[in-house]
Order: sequence, then structure tokens, then C-alpha cells
Amino acid sequence: MKRIYLAGPDVFFSNAGEIGNQKKRLCQRYGFIGLFPLDGEVAAQTCARDTGLAISLANEALIRECDIVVANLTPFRGASADVGTVYELGLARGLGKHIHGYSNDPALYTQRVFDHAGTGTINEQTAGDLRDKNGFKIEEFDLHDNLMIDGGIHASGGYFLTADAPTLSDDLALFERLLIILSGTCSDNAN
Repeated sequence: MKRIYLAGPDVFFSNAGEIGNQKKRLCQRYGFIGLFPLDGEVAAQTCARDTGLAISLANEALIRECDIVVANLTPFRGASADVGTVYELGLARGLGKHIHGYSNDPALYTQRVFDHAGTGTINEQTAGDLRDKNGFKIEEFDLHDNLMIDGGIHASGGYFLTADAPTLSDDLALFERLLIILSGTCSDNAN
């Protein structure tokens, strides 16, 4: 069975263990093995910094062990996906793995960045030259996140699903829909 690394900010949720277990059960239902970042046992180090670095290495090891990465790209602590999740997608892409994502926020990246850092209304600015409150250019590519995230997923042959209407960050409906798609496209799933 193919192994899926379950990337996302889910590890920071108050119900992280429950979410991880639900995702792993869904993976099993559709013929995959789910690897959740909290699965790796990391012994506490002598200081918080070293513990953080040990967790980073353990998660990289899980990504190397997987065949596929599925990332929760619902915006987290800002207009974009969780930065650690984005790093994990980049690592997986660099390793030649198929990467996929989903977002429970249907808004395009341009709108979310403008809402987070723009001034006035988006209609008051010139299309093709949107600027934030500091005068920096805002991406206008009709993508769901930064062009490198959408681009990497697309280039790997992956899927990026978005909700039709905003839902909670821990809603797993899109995650399950992505697993259904993957179970139909992974012809080597039984091996």
C-alpha cells in the first residue's frame, strides 16, 4: 500500500491526535497508509531548540518514507498556508514525490492577501497592479495560494481541491474527497 504523509497545521489543533487518527483511518479505508507528523517518537532533548530540530528531522524522515504528500493548505495564521507545511511540500516535490493539497477556504490567494494586508477595497485599485499597505505587489494569478504552491502541485501531477464555501480548518470532507480521487488513480495501490 502506498504511504501518504499527512502535512498541515493539524498538529497545532487542540484535537491534533484525534484529527491524525481520523485521517489515518480514512487513508486505510481507501487503501493507503497514513503517516501523521506526530507519529514519530522524538525524545525530549536538553533544550527546546534541540527538541524542535529533532522533530524537524523526524518529519523529514517520514516524508522520505512516503510515496505521496497530502497537505492541508487551509490558510493558517495569515493569508497563506502554514509555512512548515509549505516547506514539507517543497521537500517532497524536490524528492520527486506526488504532492496534493486541499483548502477549506475557497477564496483565491489575491483576495486573501488583499483582505489581510491591503488598504481600502480591491475595487479601488487597478487590476494587474494591486498593492498592499506597504506598496508591495500582490500576486494576481487566480490561484488558491502562492504560485509556487499551486505550481508545484500541478507540476507533480497533483490535485489541489478547494471548498465551495468556507468550512472549519479541521473539516475532513475535502481530504476524504482527495483520497477517493487518489484511490482511483493509484493503480499500484495494492503493492
